[in-house]
Amino acid sequence: MNPSVLAFDYGQKRTGVAVGDLKVGVSHPLDTIVTADENVRLNAIAKLVAEWQPGRLVVGVPHREDGAPHALADTIRGWGALLGDRFGLPVEYVDETLSSFSAGLALAESGIKGRRQKRYLDSVAAQVILQAYLDEHHASA
Repeated sequence: MNPSVLAFDYGQKRTGVAVGDLKVGVSHPLDTIVTADENVRLNAIAKLVAEWQPGRLVVGVPHREDGAPHALADTIRGWGALLGDRFGLPVEYVDETLSSFSAGLALAESGIKGRRQKRYLDSVAAQVILQAYLDEHHASA
């Protein structure tokens, strides 16, 4: 199986994408798909899947601070299942709680602050999600 992994920080208007490698255990922000049109989003993802040939997909699922599922959790899991069906790939889910906050901190530390973060925030949040997954799984790849 290809060790490449694509990860997603799903949003109804902006979906962050990151790529990583199970063997190396490192993730990188890749892109932000900016659209509310699901067909446009899926077509953009299809191009990324064709380019990177991942062996699996990772989708971040939000939880509330008390650990309970967020109101959007079922919607996002359904979207992840749609991805798995469409691309014939296994989909795994990672708790994305505070991923956007962590991404904002990382961007600020690199000198990207305030409104300038918007362009990068979603893809870096996807990177945070994917790095959490890789940290747990890459040694067993």
